[in-house]
Amino acid sequence: MDTLTTTHHPIEAARRLAPELRERAFEGERLGTLPADLVCRAQQARLFELALPRSLGGLELDPLTIVDVIEQLAHADGSAAWSIMIGNCTSFLAWLDPDVAAQVVAGGTPRMASMFGPLGRAVPAGEGIYVVDGRWPFNSGCPHAEAVMNGVFVMDGDRPRLLPDGRPDWRFALIPRRDLEIIETWDAMGLRGTGSHDVAVAGALVADELTIMPFDTSPRHDGPLWRLPFWGLLNTLMVGVPLGIAQRALDECAGSVASKHRPDSSNSVAEDAHMQAEFARAETHLHAARAMVIDTLGIVWDISCNGDTPSDHQVARCQVAGMEAIRAGVEAVTVALRAGGASAVYSTSPIQRCFRDLHTLAQHVAFSDERWKSYARTRFGIAA
Repeated sequence: MDTLTTTHHPIEAARRLAPELRERAFEGERLGTLPADLVCRAQQARLFELALPRSLGGLELDPLTIVDVIEQLAHADGSAAWSIMIGNCTSFLAWLDPDVAAQVVAGGTPRMASMFGPLGRAVPAGEGIYVVDGRWPFNSGCPHAEAVMNGVFVMDGDRPRLLPDGRPDWRFALIPRRDLEIIETWDAMGLRGTGSHDVAVAGALVADELTIMPFDTSPRHDGPLWRLPFWGLLNTLMVGVPLGIAQRALDECAGSVASKHRPDSSNSVAEDAHMQAEFARAETHLHAARAMVIDTLGIVWDISCNGDTPSDHQVARCQVAGMEAIRAGVEAVTVALRAGGASAVYSTSPIQRCFRDLHTLAQHVAFSDERWKSYARTRFGIAA
């Protein structure tokens, strides 16, 4: 077994870890979570610190490097990549007061999970303290998390407290593992090895300084990465997953079709002209989506490095690039499954796992049609 250390660049660390992730993907599915020793190896390689501020001991990588790292992992195993990507919610610590954040990471960067839907209630209980109750589904990586950063509404009586602009006070609350109950609910079609169970909290005391408002406030740390709004950062972390999964499916397909034959033909599937055209279109569309991701992230990164803040339109372009990655990825895994024939439906086939994983990923709220609409509104000059 190759030992990963912090001396390896994150891209090299991902490449070194990828073969074992690939070989143990079915073990992760059987366990329903990333195996504990692989979690430790990812942590040793600092793969949970890709967007953690350098001031907190993190790597604070540029967006294109983050995409590359996650893409490498996703090509090996979608569940492992998703689990590690979600573990990079350590980046949300950038919204804490720097002194408070420094205390959180004082003993080392904690392994974290996050579900930001406001399914919890934070009731004020004296100066600077909330009592938090709630239950959140889809907490990927929670079996190995030491804390979660989950969504809550701050309450005013029996209703959410309103901000000055009339919107509800929606925050993330940092809650330690000792206050969490994990309810094993994750039995899904795809991403089966992500441990995306429900977590519940009853009466946890959370200090105000351990809550953040990423939709409404700027990060408390300086640097180009922190000039991206929350959704821009989230898109940067997530988009490598569909790109890597889809490319793996196409690579598996290309490596197997020469040995496959249809029952009614002596020619291989690789010689089927219709399949050739379908495959070429699917891979071209995937590469075009990846090129758009690189282009749009490169533009906003250049703007951020120059000390400016990307416009709403520029960030929206990044988000629709992510949408196109999902669309092209779904096309790719569908073509690969069809070309794979009957054998592709077996649980031992990487192609069917890619198919399941990508279709499951496409259900995530971050890839909802709202992203398309938001982009169109910026183009039409309609206020959000």
